[in-house]
Amino acid sequence: MALDNWLQTMGYKLCRIVSKCLEQSLTQFCGGCRNPLLAFQSVAQGIVKLATIHRSLLTFRLVIPTFRTGFSPSIPSFYTAMIWPIPPRSRKSIARLEVNGAIGAATRKRALEALKMVEERKFPALLLRIDSPGGTVGDSQEIYTALRRLQEKVKIVASFGNISASGGVYIGMGANHIMANPGTITGSIGVILRGNNLERLLERIGVSFKVIKSGPYKDILAFDRELTDEEKNILQDLIDVSYGQFVKTVAEARRLSEETVRNFADGRIFTGEQALALGVVDRLGSEEEARRWTAELVGLDPDKAECITLGEKKGGLRRFFPGSSEGQALKIPPALAAAGIAPSTLSATLDWIAFEQSTNGLPLWLYRP
Repeated sequence: MALDNWLQTMGYKLCRIVSKCLEQSLTQFCGGCRNPLLAFQSVAQGIVKLATIHRSLLTFRLVIPTFRTGFSPSIPSFYTAMIWPIPPRSRKSIARLEVNGAIGAATRKRALEALKMVEERKFPALLLRIDSPGGTVGDSQEIYTALRRLQEKVKIVASFGNISASGGVYIGMGANHIMANPGTITGSIGVILRGNNLERLLERIGVSFKVIKSGPYKDILAFDRELTDEEKNILQDLIDVSYGQFVKTVAEARRLSEETVRNFADGRIFTGEQALALGVVDRLGSEEEARRWTAELVGLDPDKAECITLGEKKGGLRRFFPGSSEGQALKIPPALAAAGIAPSTLSATLDWIAFEQSTNGLPLWLYRP
């Protein structure tokens, strides 16, 4: 802290010294130039060459090149470095992270990168917008853990959108405060695990598999046979442990007893208004109201505080379609367009197929309508 104060004091002193030197240089330059406006523009173009963040200060390297005007007096070269005690733009802004769709590896990677940027750029607050039915257990836990760690430095407000269920609720528990729309679909606190059984289909087409395994449960959830009773018990124990982790996290984050949470954590969904009554959220309101609340919590003017979105979502299977690169609208094939399929519908379907392919056989904190 003492070093910060010393750097700030020295920064102000250097500012005054450099300002005087610059003023003398401009006066001398303009006095000997036939076109003072052109001279001033030339000098201004040489200012602010490099800016880097050093501790809580910005370091500016001012470079004013030597000007050759062809008449006397000659213009001196000017080179100096200074510390400029002006907070960066992020200090007066709110970071915004949007979690859309099913939560999987891609969502986790994007979210963790964005949260790291929030910490590095020293945003005072984060608005976490969640519009997700949930997803994989491990990815949801990693995002939640990163949010809890960030809480030590940044105020976090979660805003529940159309749907914030299951894993969406879980990562929302990493926020200091939660706001939901009255009609938001939330809840679905629980665990689900699904596997495909294609045994009868394979028999019909005459396909079978020969399996050699190291233990009786190595091919658990194999799609070419039915589960045994022992396998069902193993998977149920796995689900129960995961469910207990979910309940404990909600109870700790919302300051509720685990028994209270278990009363409504049976997989049911409920509205934002019901969630408020249950203690799952703090307030009802839109994302804009959540943004204003976030600004107020860190002493920023709600009318002036800028919201900077980090970690824009990138496409998955959509990259295989023409015009589907980041920042462009998805272009669908003519045959699908003729069938009346909208780009948004195709985009959501492709995302869901990709998620299903990558999570088959995994326990999920996911709402499946």
